[in-house]
Amino acid sequence: MTDHKDIYARQADSYEQLVAHEDYQGSIEKALRAITPLESMDVVELGAGTGRLTCLLAPQVQWLRAFDISPHMLAVAQAKLETRGLRNWSLAVADHRRLPVRDASADVVLSGWSVCYLVDWNRQAWQADVEQALAEMGRAARPGGVLILLETQGTGFETPHPPEHLQAYYRLLAEKGFKSTWIRTDYQFDSLEQAVELASFFFGEALAEQVKITASPILPECTGVWWKTI
Repeated sequence: MTDHKDIYARQADSYEQLVAHEDYQGSIEKALRAITPLESMDVVELGAGTGRLTCLLAPQVQWLRAFDISPHMLAVAQAKLETRGLRNWSLAVADHRRLPVRDASADVVLSGWSVCYLVDWNRQAWQADVEQALAEMGRAARPGGVLILLETQGTGFETPHPPEHLQAYYRLLAEKGFKSTWIRTDYQFDSLEQAVELASFFFGEALAEQVKITASPILPECTGVWWKTI
């Protein structure tokens, strides 16, 4: 199986090559704007990684504080933000369950493809960890602010096929009052060869073989979007 812990700890450049090709349709920004305006917003982001959402949001919001457990991933995000000449951001290493932010300090608190690892890496006792992360997100949000989570609903599928081990987590979000929808955030690679290489790198050989069979540089991806107003 793919060692995602190792990828996040030591293979940020390869990971960035993958996610740079995701959502060629521009679905993520449309989905976020359907939930809340972005302009003049103070934002806290959990699990920023190499800055996939960070670089999307920073040019549009008032201020953005982004956190990740991996300094290796944040180094890539920092380089991207600096190249864009943006100054309205800060990055720091932090755990989802202990955010170094003041109470009620953000209009939007979001996490993309990240809280799920509290489930993935602690399958026997994940619920307490997830609830603590959600509590931290709620603590950081101002009254009237919004919490947003993006998580996978299945890679290689054209309609949602949520991973079995995450389904209880998604049910918990519904129980906590989160509304939800799903969007397509397909990967569009430069070539079939690149599609096979990067699919194998992050998703494993089975999906890489599927890409070979379809013989397409476009890899379908379904993404769930959950949101809740505080």
